[in-house]
Amino acid sequence: MVIDFHCHVGTGEELQAPWTTRATLELYLERAEQAGIEMTVVFAITSNDYERANGEVAEIVANHPGRLIGFARVHAKRDAGKIEHMLRRAVEDYGFKGVKVHGAEAMPTRELCKVASEMRLPVLVDIVGRVEVLPLLATEFKDVPFVVAHLGSFSDDWRVMQFMPQLLSRYPNIYADTSGVRFFDYIREAVEQAGPKKLLFGSDGPLLHPGIELHKVKLLNLPPEDEALILGGNAHRLIFK
Repeated sequence: MVIDFHCHVGTGEELQAPWTTRATLELYLERAEQAGIEMTVVFAITSNDYERANGEVAEIVANHPGRLIGFARVHAKRDAGKIEHMLRRAVEDYGFKGVKVHGAEAMPTRELCKVASEMRLPVLVDIVGRVEVLPLLATEFKDVPFVVAHLGSFSDDWRVMQFMPQLLSRYPNIYADTSGVRFFDYIREAVEQAGPKKLLFGSDGPLLHPGIELHKVKLLNLPPEDEALILGGNAHRLIFK
């Protein structure tokens, strides 16, 4: 099974960029089907109100039964004090399986990680290049799987990507997704140094083409069993454990 671990949906309020305006799935789903992607993790685009946005994502997921996997999105500082309430609603009412946090808004806090630990939720986090936070997260919450978006940097910071394989190797609960990584050899090095169990395929759809992002994993020319782990096995283990 091929699982895309990284895709945005829904509407935002600011209307200042695609990721604060609207992310629709019609074209993404066509492309994903053509590429052989069977399931996709979806979460809200940037919003001023993640309670509203998570509800919107829940409706979208409900309209695609068996095809989409919902993750909650929270702003770890703005939503402080109500994160447990938000995540319990997301899991118990919406059936969501994880949580997404973006470091440009706020890095994961103790409150968020504690709830993720108690609820056994994976945390997909865009660290915006701040690799120094990963050892702190990994050691304080050893039972929380942290999946680092974009191998640590969507902005092509080679220094971050060069360092990520060491962190993936050292900390059992640190993983990374492949979405939006343009420097192909850093994906290859991450697999060689940390092993195929530490990477998850992600597309960063709908703005990035899921077929192109998937093909990057195919180009690694891994043994079939290793490729299968990256393309879906690892995601399935973290989501449905």
